[in-house]
Amino acid sequence: MNDSDVSKIVLAKWSDRFFAWLIDFVVISLISTMIVFVTFGTIDYKIGEGFWAENSQYIPTSIIFFVYWIIVEYKTNQSIGKKMMNLKITDIDGNKPGLKGIIVSSFGKAFLLPFDLVLGWIFTNEKRQRIFCKLGDTLVVKNKSSEDITDIKYLKD
Repeated sequence: MNDSDVSKIVLAKWSDRFFAWLIDFVVISLISTMIVFVTFGTIDYKIGEGFWAENSQYIPTSIIFFVYWIIVEYKTNQSIGKKMMNLKITDIDGNKPGLKGIIVSSFGKAFLLPFDLVLGWIFTNEKRQRIFCKLGDTLVVKNKSSEDITDIKYLKD
């Protein structure tokens, strides 16, 4: 088999992925702030006392992010940010990922992103996966037209 017989999956740059996440963060933060304000009558609320009271405002926002990423990435393979950056989430073969993979990847982004990202950089592999992407067998790739993928060659953007 020569190089022209191999289908190519172009892995997204970390910088493109960051900008896609940043776009999602701004859009969904605005929406979640409105939801929290309507629900609690303020954006500065506390549930309980102590550590959890001081950090309770992050829990509903993280849940909103988690649900957002699961829904849009499972249905379309793209979030708003990914669409704007011409990226999409796939399985490791370049196909539509399963729901389990999307849930695992989304969990890492929504609740444990710094941990997920740093460990991904430390233990990075040729596929530029965060730890939860690796656990969910997902990739973030440059979007291209669909074609039958039989053999795969991973390229860095």
